Amino acid sequence: MKDRHFNYIKDITRYERQKTWEVKIGDVGVGGNNPIRIQSMTDTPTKETEPTVEQIVALAKAGTDYVRCTVKGIYDAENLKNIVDELRGRGYTIPLVADIHFNPRLADIAAKYFDKVRINPGNFYDKRARFEPKIYSDEEYKEELLKIEEQFIPFLQLLKETNTALRIGANHGSLSDRVMSRFG
Repeated sequence: MKDRHFNYIKDITRYERQKTWEVKIGDVGVGGNNPIRIQSMTDTPTKETEPTVEQIVALAKAGTDYVRCTVKGIYDAENLKNIVDELRGRGYTIPLVADIHFNPRLADIAAKYFDKVRINPGNFYDKRARFEPKIYSDEEYKEELLKIEEQFIPFLQLLKETNTALRIGANHGSLSDRVMSRFG
């Protein structure tokens, strides 16, 4: 069956894994020849060390390969080191992922302690879209992109220095007014 929307599937009755690059998250590889990995997420306040650590330990014992924690504010970010220290003190080396929204400062802190940082590009340096109509001229749009670049390049350099992986996730609800005005 050939369909223009599913042209990446050669034969729907035969599974064939696509070749990908391996990316290391901590010491655990994903992609390449690695098996499919399982990631789960805590639902505890990340600023609370003990319940977050207990949940990560339970997830690790259940077979999770990576654990993601939301980092909503500065108290969460400042506690990431405590979480890592407590886990390592107990002998757990499971890779940890920081889920960041809206605040690049939090991502900078997370990159120093966690193995991977997840950001939404549409709201990382911009505010979430309020769906207020604004038409950006080409010049205004370029200026906005330069502002983002000025902040994003140092973040990428920090990730490289700390050997921290980056996941860029995007969905419609996290896009900025700038992106929405340009692309809808």
